[in-house]
Amino acid sequence: MKVLMVDVDGVLIHGRPTDGLPHFTFLDRDLGLRPALLQQEFFQTCWGDIIVGRAALEPSLAEVLAKIAPHLSAATLIDYWFENDSRLDLALLEELAALRQTGVTLFLATNQEHRRARYLMEQAGLGAHFDDILYSAALGHSKPSPDFFRLATERAGALPGEIAFIDDMAVNVEAARQFGWHAAQWTAGARLRETLSAFSLPR
Repeated sequence: MKVLMVDVDGVLIHGRPTDGLPHFTFLDRDLGLRPALLQQEFFQTCWGDIIVGRAALEPSLAEVLAKIAPHLSAATLIDYWFENDSRLDLALLEELAALRQTGVTLFLATNQEHRRARYLMEQAGLGAHFDDILYSAALGHSKPSPDFFRLATERAGALPGEIAFIDDMAVNVEAARQFGWHAAQWTAGARLRETLSAFSLPR
């Protein structure tokens, strides 16, 4: 294994920093917007284009909020969202740091739009733990599309068989395997060594 690709949400990040609850748990109480309404009017209609870089987050969100929550600015909601979706798995980060010390290159491989990708690397501090972030808005394709894995492989400068991958979603794991990566599904509370030992890796 020359490269380990690591998913973000559901693997490295688990909800609110204070309690691990989903990031929009108290959205209605805190900002006066029902999560179900935001899901219906924004995520179900706009997110598909945003996540692959065909539309920008803030103007798209601002247009929706003008209709469903005119009291709320897109900037305020984005800040609330990112800050409440940033609880890091510190134990996993320690294990990843030890693996990186052995010479394995670490990449984040994640479905993200541009602003949260920057937030993850800079504000959340993941840039200190990973060599780079390979994300859907920059690649123009999202997991589980084969094009995501093709482009991520090219960016990593490795052969598919030299890449290992952990993700919490079975569909993404299967897609990575179909492309030739060594992939394993991550479950909460798992240990990295045991997860990677689930498949045979070339030295």
